[in-house]
Amino acid sequence: MQDSKLIIGISSRALFDLDESHEIYKKHGLKSYEEYQIDNEDKTLKPGQAFSLVNKILNINDLYDGDDRVEVILLSRNTSDTGLRIRNSIEDHNLNISRAAFCGGESPHRYVKDFGVHLFLSSSIEDVKLAIQSNVAAATIMSRSLEKNKKSNSDILKIAFDGDAVIFSDESEKVFHEKGLEAFIENEVNSLSVLKEGPFKSFLVELNKIQNDFKINECPIRTALVTARSAPSDKRVIKTLRKWGVRIDESLFLGGMEKAKFLESFDADIFFDDQKKHIMSAKDTTASAHVPYGVKNN
Repeated sequence: MQDSKLIIGISSRALFDLDESHEIYKKHGLKSYEEYQIDNEDKTLKPGQAFSLVNKILNINDLYDGDDRVEVILLSRNTSDTGLRIRNSIEDHNLNISRAAFCGGESPHRYVKDFGVHLFLSSSIEDVKLAIQSNVAAATIMSRSLEKNKKSNSDILKIAFDGDAVIFSDESEKVFHEKGLEAFIENEVNSLSVLKEGPFKSFLVELNKIQNDFKINECPIRTALVTARSAPSDKRVIKTLRKWGVRIDESLFLGGMEKAKFLESFDADIFFDDQKKHIMSAKDTTASAHVPYGVKNN
């Protein structure tokens, strides 16, 4: 068994439904927001976009004896005063989250390194960009109607990743963006090097450490690569993952097909992609998070 720990940082607006209080902040200002949160601090917040994901992540600890193998840390722009409602809601929902940073309006990205965070999920694209600049895997949870939150069919944590500019760097995407499809394919076929690592490689490695603690048919985590690549550009991806010693359970090379239906069939708990068009088409059926990295986001 590994003695390391997978650490997830989560913002309060990603964990809980704070839309109503956020509207008060936007319309009436900070003081009205503070008064509202304090007046309602004993009212439990409803689950937000990433609540189900966090629940599944924390449940992995039940499979270990002794110390927790996974930790979730709250990283919030609230003050500790306005954040008391969030803390109360964490307790009411029986979430094992003990560490927190309440940053009083400032970005909590400054503390992701100090806490040793492997993945930071937030509703703030500014905070996410700053975390990525600090070499931490980070993504913006995209809003969707919370009524559309579907109950997962499985207790297994299922995570889907795009390839280029997420697991891998955007080097190949740059070739496609600047020179077109033929140049991209030629580059992939003729390249003798493996792909460079992207912002989510380190997070994938940490997931692999947990996966390696279990037999494959008993593993609480399942991963999928869902990419627009197809033959022959798939070979470089396969060789890169082999070189890294990284396991991906399912690899879908879609050749430009729409990703949403495949993600729904995989029953993904979350999907990470650098292109907003893929996120927007998938978010109503799959919790989706935008990775603001690479040439497509310049």
